Amino acid sequence: MRCCLIIPAWSPEDIFPSRTAGSQINYWQPLGTLYVAAALRQAGHEVSFLNGAFLAHEEILLRVEESRPDCVGIYSTAFGWSQAVRTARDLRQLLPDTFIVTGGPYPIAAPEQCLADAPWIDAAVTGEGEVTMVKMLDAIAESNGLHLVPGIAFRRGDEVCLNSPCPLITDLDRLPFPARDLLGEAERYAPPPATYRRSPVAVMITSRGCNRRCIFCFQIDRKRENGVRYRSINGVLEEIELCLRQGYREIKFIDDTIAADYDRALALAEGIRARRLDFTWFASACVNQVDRRLLRAFRKAGCWAILFGAESGVQKNLNAIRKGTTLEQIRQAVSDAKDAGLRVFTPFLFGIPGETWEEALETIEFACRLNPDVENFHALTPFPGTDLFDHAEQYGSRLPDLSAYT
Repeated sequence: MRCCLIIPAWSPEDIFPSRTAGSQINYWQPLGTLYVAAALRQAGHEVSFLNGAFLAHEEILLRVEESRPDCVGIYSTAFGWSQAVRTARDLRQLLPDTFIVTGGPYPIAAPEQCLADAPWIDAAVTGEGEVTMVKMLDAIAESNGLHLVPGIAFRRGDEVCLNSPCPLITDLDRLPFPARDLLGEAERYAPPPATYRRSPVAVMITSRGCNRRCIFCFQIDRKRENGVRYRSINGVLEEIELCLRQGYREIKFIDDTIAADYDRALALAEGIRARRLDFTWFASACVNQVDRRLLRAFRKAGCWAILFGAESGVQKNLNAIRKGTTLEQIRQAVSDAKDAGLRVFTPFLFGIPGETWEEALETIEFACRLNPDVENFHALTPFPGTDLFDHAEQYGSRLPDLSAYT
C-alpha cells in the first residue's frame, strides 16, 4: 500500500510567544515518524513524508491529492491537535476513500476523544506505531476487520472501538533504523540555538522508556511495568556510523536519561572512542545516575554538553513532582560535569503544586549559585497522559484549550 505520513503545517508563533519566536525557533527530526516509516518500508509498503514545518497547509493538501495514497498518517501533539483535525478534515474532502489514521503523544493519551472530535479520522494508534501501523495496513489491504489489530482505536459505523494495547517492543534491535532519507535537506533540521556545535544534527535514541515517576512526564508505559528498554551498544554504534556516512556531524541523544544503566553508558562512550567516530554529541541524564568517571568518559568520546533536569531549588518541591533526586545530587552532578569539561544545561520549573512565590525566588537563587552554563525556566504543563493531567483537581486547575499546552 501507499502511505503518506504527515506532520501538519505549523508556524513558530503556534508554539512560542510572538515576540521571541524568531530566536526560539527550532526544527527537530521527527524520530518517531521516521521509525514508523522505516517499519512500513520494511514490510513492503511505499512511504512518503510531508513535514508541515516547511510546507504550508495548502501545499500539503496539493501533494497528497496528487499522490492519492491509500493511507494517510497524521502526527499530533496536544497543542497541535487543531492543526491535525484541520488536515484530516480537508484531506477527507479531497480523498473520501483514503484511510486516515492519527498517532503521536495526544492520540496515544486520548484516542477515543480524538475520534470523537474528528469524524474524518478512521483510527488512532494508541502506542508505539512500528508494529501497529504494519498490522493495520495489512488488515486494510486484506479486507480483514480492524478489531483484530492491537493498539488502535477505530470507527465502526457510529461506534468508536478501543482494541487491546499492542505490547511494547522489547527487542529494539529488530527495528530498522529511522528513514532519515525522507527528511530531504538535513541542514534544515536544527535544534534550539546554542544546543549544538556542528551541523547537520541527527537525533537518535538508544533506549525507550523510563522507570521514574515524575508527575509531569508522558510515558506510553504508564505503570512503568517495562522499565527502560535498551538497544544493544553495537546497534547504536552501527547507526552512528550510518549517520556519519550520511553526512551528519553531530548527534543529539534524546533518551529520557542516557545513564539509566551506568555500565552501558560507559560502554557506549568507550565504543565511540574504540571506533574512532568523529562527531560531537549532546545528551540528557539524571543527576543521581552520573559521576565524574562517567562524565569524563563522555567528554573523551566527543560529548560537549549534558542536560540535567534540575526542576527546583527547593527539596519539598522536588518531592512533590516525584523527581527522586536531592539538591545535593544536583550540585554534585553539575560540579562533576563542569570539571569534566562539559557545558551544563539545567531546566527549572515554575508552578509546581504547592510552590509559593518565595520558593520560586529560592529556585532562582539556587540556579544562580549552581552556575550552570545555561539555565532556563518553564511553566509546569499538565500534558494529557501524565499524572499531573489525570489528577488536575488534586494539583490545581488546567486550561481546556489544548493550544496552550506548549
